[in-house]
Amino acid sequence: MAKSNGRSGGSFVMESASISNLNTENATLSVLVQRRNKPDVWEPVDLSLNAHPIPERRLRYNTLPTVPDDPTKQRLPIDDIVRRLNRLCWIVGDAHVTGKLVQLATQLGGAQVGKLPENMYLNQVPHNRYVRQYFYDKAAQAVRDAVVLCSQGHISNRMQVFSQFPEMNPSMDSYRIGTILEMARAICIRLAEENVRVRLCVQGSMGVGIFTGVPKQLSGVARLIQLMDWQSQEGEENEGMVGDYINFGSVGPEHVVNEERDKESGEITRHQDDIFVIIAPQSMVGTDSSIIPALQGMVQAAGDRPIILINPDLTDKVSAAGQQNVRGRQERIDFAKSFETVYHFQNLYVSGTSYFPILGAMTKLHPSEPWVAHQRRDYADNAGEIYLPILSSETMSAGEYILANLER
Repeated sequence: MAKSNGRSGGSFVMESASISNLNTENATLSVLVQRRNKPDVWEPVDLSLNAHPIPERRLRYNTLPTVPDDPTKQRLPIDDIVRRLNRLCWIVGDAHVTGKLVQLATQLGGAQVGKLPENMYLNQVPHNRYVRQYFYDKAAQAVRDAVVLCSQGHISNRMQVFSQFPEMNPSMDSYRIGTILEMARAICIRLAEENVRVRLCVQGSMGVGIFTGVPKQLSGVARLIQLMDWQSQEGEENEGMVGDYINFGSVGPEHVVNEERDKESGEITRHQDDIFVIIAPQSMVGTDSSIIPALQGMVQAAGDRPIILINPDLTDKVSAAGQQNVRGRQERIDFAKSFETVYHFQNLYVSGTSYFPILGAMTKLHPSEPWVAHQRRDYADNAGEIYLPILSSETMSAGEYILANLER
């Protein structure tokens, strides 16, 4: 049609179009074409769901990477179609449609991608136990599946879990250290049940001289994780798990345990750590107070074994002698970005310093699921609350897009 218009000076105009057929690869459009001095005609047009803007339109429409295929082959066709349609929506500037498509996929029997429970009431602190358990179970399952994908070579061995509902947000006065420890426990137990050995790590003291210490958020945590009830005593549910399949340590290459064998018999005298889980690694203000060198050394020593960070903060802090300012900044940024998000939940607020009311949430509930932004809405007559998808994309949506769609 474009070629025909070029020859005839715009004699052909698309009046309307509808989808007549749809699968995971292509959409067939039935297009009504108006022709100058001729009757209108319906023409079929095949459109690839992985299409890119034609060269003549790339100044107006930016292209995006195609949706990655599902390595597990478990993605339902309707969910796959919706993800590819959402990519096209972002390309043509209709991002506000993506949330409705996610809801449509759920209504048509999809896997309920990005769906959140009703009536969580996260503005009420302390949270209900079932709410905490929901987050623990989702994070643990996401990490377990991510480790499987890593073992198959589909994702990197550097992973991160980011969960910041009110009890896990350290910038809020509702922060509860027990909640992040309970989530770490749930993740470690879920992995140990798969017959792998896990080392749960908390960074040690950093700094120089009298300025040595640990971040306030992690004060006493190394001791607390050992005092927690792991149900690992004789006769309990996880009997013998701690000390065998779950061990504790700090951050650094010296805390990576490798397999050792007896030189004569060849029998294993010490098992290696298979997976490393690190709670909230972060730098501090001061000299020699960056967590990056210790974490880099640990990653290198671990090789291809999975390293999972829970709520990391790998940004630079104020320091002397430019240690966390200019020197090596790009290297530190690249290192922080090398950790792939396998689970993400973060509430949305009016501003960074006002935590009421909760406007919604930004989520990525599984390593193979897309990012979904939700808006929290109340039912009539105070009958409850619900989180509705408003945006969906393959990367985290920028704040201005989220705010623009929250106002709709």
